[in-house]
Amino acid sequence: MKPHSPPPIHLRRPLFAPDCLLVCRLAFSMAFSVGFPCRSMAEFIDTDVCVYGATPAGVAAAVQVSRMGRSVVIAEAGRFLGGMTTSGLGATDVGNKAAIGGIAREFYQLVARHYSSDGAWKLETREEYFARRGSGQAQASSLGQPEATMWTFEPRVAEEIFNAMLTRAKVPIYYDQRLSLVRKDEVRIIELVTENANMYRAKVYIDATYEGDVMAKSDVSFTVGRESNREYGETLNGLRAETPKHQLVVPVDPYVKPGRTNSGLLPFIQSGEQGRPGEGDNRVQTYNYRLCFTTNAANRLPVEPPKGYDPARYELLARYLEALVAAGRKPVLSEFWNPIWLPNQKTDINNNGGFSTDFIGANWEYPEADYKVRDRIAQEHEDYTRGFLTFLASSPRVPAPIREEMRRWGPCKDEFLTTDGWPPQLYVREGRRMVTDYVMNENHCRGKDRAADSAGLAAYNMDSHNCQRRVRDGRAENEGDVQVPPMRPYPISYRAMVPKRSECENLLVPVCLSASHIAYGSIRMEPVFMILGQSAATAAVLAMEGFTPCLQHELQLNDLLAHGPSVSCVRSRSSIVRPFAASPPLLRPRLTPRSAARGRVTLSGVRRGLPR
Repeated sequence: MKPHSPPPIHLRRPLFAPDCLLVCRLAFSMAFSVGFPCRSMAEFIDTDVCVYGATPAGVAAAVQVSRMGRSVVIAEAGRFLGGMTTSGLGATDVGNKAAIGGIAREFYQLVARHYSSDGAWKLETREEYFARRGSGQAQASSLGQPEATMWTFEPRVAEEIFNAMLTRAKVPIYYDQRLSLVRKDEVRIIELVTENANMYRAKVYIDATYEGDVMAKSDVSFTVGRESNREYGETLNGLRAETPKHQLVVPVDPYVKPGRTNSGLLPFIQSGEQGRPGEGDNRVQTYNYRLCFTTNAANRLPVEPPKGYDPARYELLARYLEALVAAGRKPVLSEFWNPIWLPNQKTDINNNGGFSTDFIGANWEYPEADYKVRDRIAQEHEDYTRGFLTFLASSPRVPAPIREEMRRWGPCKDEFLTTDGWPPQLYVREGRRMVTDYVMNENHCRGKDRAADSAGLAAYNMDSHNCQRRVRDGRAENEGDVQVPPMRPYPISYRAMVPKRSECENLLVPVCLSASHIAYGSIRMEPVFMILGQSAATAAVLAMEGFTPCLQHELQLNDLLAHGPSVSCVRSRSSIVRPFAASPPLLRPRLTPRSAARGRVTLSGVRRGLPR
């Protein structure tokens, strides 16, 4: 299969281990009554652990469950494997590489093994790449060593490695499995039901999505946006009094008619009440696409403008460039994006500066939106980015050196083949965040508080991208960016992955875990998600094997450590999912016209967590 080619709904339908995984076809008479797409047959998948989301956390969780001898499946809403790690984020964000262990480190060792082969270097030599890349990477001569790691990679290579890991672990993946509802019996999930009427029944569920969809549809408490500083005794949360980085560094008039406040705001500037510094709000740090571009003409596609491209929408960018020139500056392209070199003359391009690939303020609706709205928002982000790149390459209001340099860049021909070189995954930096009995916050990042029940280590900056672009003192201003390093690697509490005991007892949430906005900005790195996914999987299997007789029982974290990633942890009293008997029999939903219209189902008179 070509890299990123869209698989059928079931990429690998398992014919192995019939005693571990039951997959059968059955007629699903409810399909019409609950509004599912017309389909005469549905699949019923019964397994020990169901991982929802084929992100790196989901991959690590599934591989770990399989290695511990239990059956597991991955159900993925989309059509691609690997989340951001295979979708352009090829320059790994990691604060301290020594804090990365377990399956996560294994992945980066497999990257090094791949690039230790001369055959991996198609468009440049190994020596040329490392001379270009500079610091922070393993040296070319060390890639062949047994424990060598490499932290930059091409998206298609990451996908090949994840596919190989899942194939070796015999983990089946089901694609195009958009979640419709979650059935619960009191505080236990009975099964997941997807829009195509498939049903997933498991003893334990792991929500590995970036959005926290299983968590939300299970009626588990969560939050979206920024808390106030006073909620957890923080200093970097909430609205920012000043945003010195990734800022418009010279004054730019924000109004359609300069100086005319009643003429309306330019595109890409948000209106509304601002609040006071330190107050919370529902704004989410901005999303973007991590672009895998090249300047190699033989492997370069043209940057196509979006449908209906209108350069007038980028008036703010034009004024900003003109204001920079008027202030005596000589703007260059690197001030408007950040290309990080990957092997074979490719790049991972991220946001940089006051106007860049981050589509500021366009994602606030995304975390709690349905799939249709999310698809629209993702397309709007793609259109914005294509328009931004087209404007830089073509507008006469852009300095000629920037136009000329921009024209030398384009998507790689050999990446993202089914999406015309465009990354398939929008970078959802922050979606929902669970609220449970233990909330990671700024004090943990600074070393003032320390979780005694570590499920992994985090080490990256407390990092929030901008949350809005507003008007302040008559000029356009970005607000929300924070970049403050932690004191040292710090432990992430296992309890932060476990819902409240009163809400759900057989769900683990390693991605949208319980953390404040600013702490999540430090935790939210792909290798950390892999570590937490592996720890969640280990806890799930230990629970099934009776290591913990009940929620109140003491968790021997050295048992977790013996099977999971290498992390610093000690024995501690903690919550853990209960050991599980066989799944209960299927309960037939009782629908009323009102509950069906709202997408809510009642089982035995108990309200179940369904789409919000």
